[in-house]
Amino acid sequence: MITIADILEILKKDQNFRDIVLNDTYHYDWSEDKTFQKLSYDSRDVDSETLFFVKGANFKPDYLEKAVAAGLGYYVAEKDYQVGIPAILVNDVRQAMSLIAKAFYGNPQDDLSIIAFTGTKGKTTAAYFAYNILAEHHKPALLSTMNTTLDGKTFFKSQLTTPESLDLFAMMAQARDNGRTHLVMEVSSQAYLMKRVYGLTFDVGVFLNISPDHIGPIEHPSFEDYFYHKRLLMDNSRAVVVNSDMDHFAVVAEQVANKPHDFYGSKSDNRITNSKAFSFSLTGTCAGDYSIQLIGHFNQENATAAALACYKLGITLEDIQAGIAKTSVPGRMEVLTQKNGAKVFIDYAHNGDSLEKLLSVVEPHQSGNITLIIGATGNKGESRRKDFGKVISSHPRISPILTADDPNFEDPSAICAEIAEHINRPATIIVDRALAIKTALAKTKTSDDAVIIAGKGADAFQLVNGERTAYEGDRAIASKYL
Repeated sequence: MITIADILEILKKDQNFRDIVLNDTYHYDWSEDKTFQKLSYDSRDVDSETLFFVKGANFKPDYLEKAVAAGLGYYVAEKDYQVGIPAILVNDVRQAMSLIAKAFYGNPQDDLSIIAFTGTKGKTTAAYFAYNILAEHHKPALLSTMNTTLDGKTFFKSQLTTPESLDLFAMMAQARDNGRTHLVMEVSSQAYLMKRVYGLTFDVGVFLNISPDHIGPIEHPSFEDYFYHKRLLMDNSRAVVVNSDMDHFAVVAEQVANKPHDFYGSKSDNRITNSKAFSFSLTGTCAGDYSIQLIGHFNQENATAAALACYKLGITLEDIQAGIAKTSVPGRMEVLTQKNGAKVFIDYAHNGDSLEKLLSVVEPHQSGNITLIIGATGNKGESRRKDFGKVISSHPRISPILTADDPNFEDPSAICAEIAEHINRPATIIVDRALAIKTALAKTKTSDDAVIIAGKGADAFQLVNGERTAYEGDRAIASKYL
């Protein structure tokens, strides 16, 4: 529950209140007794006790008119839509939504110790490491691209890497009410661009890496903008952990110099040594020997980041070692074996940098023929298509099959053709992803051969024309043809 008086106090403190108006008449005489039992940004989910937020570039006034017909009495917006009910006018509706949601749900962040991960890649894997470390002797909740759990028992697929602020604070409140003590979450650049975490301070913020991504008409206009919004996590965390080997590390190091911090990587005291396929050692703060299920140096880096973040919250080295050893991630470096001994690697690698790392991990293990199945998403991250072509071109052993990967409103065959333009040798195009997987597995002959299925990971859907359409999932389809 929240009152109008509470709301105005929040908005004025944030210098985000303009006026309460009714049909273009200013200074509406609102009732001090008015309270709201519900918050919503979905015009289909309102009643007379709801405070509604008008947000989004695609918002249409008739959505609001339908909400009024359903009993809506007040709304928050950046302009007066003149629909016969009072409008609480603000300069930034997303800022208002986040701060009001935080108060409405009783400031749940105060009852949880929160670790947040940002980076171009590795957020989900690092989050899983931290979740499993904390689960040794605490009760964590998890908000990740792959899965979300608010009770440690029930897991469900996330719609966004970082939920909208109303959903985020509602989930945090539910986690608190479920007795959770900690929260591990991913924070995307979009979360700051769209102010989904506005006004939220994290106990530990972790910056894993940065490379050009999410740059396009509906995302970030430039790399500078992308990097700036990633760095906001550092400003909004009490303590931070940063990869010293990331690009532009000096910028981030200067930014965090005056707050508690740990660096890891070759330019720090926290370094990985004795790196093997399923084990590694650490120097520095979390010095010791570690077992790990996920192969690849980059996964050891993700584990190191999670270890340092958890250590800052007082977690023991014993719990850190045990949690890392137990961690596996759906769709992240999953390995299946065909009857002929050939390996099938399933991984979420969905940009040029993560694909390069994936190929560099697989190639030393498999000396035979390697087929790569990959596509690129539609209507976002358009630079990935050229990046994929460049990476594939630099790995002459790889035989590429280009296929559909969430084409959305674009033609998947056109996306594949665009990737192929940047490859220095012929590439096979099979738009039907299930058929592409079947074809690739049929090409293997010996245990030295491999198939790499990249991009969708554990996603059991294809995004087509704005809708999630049925798709069995890469692992399920590969399992049919082993």
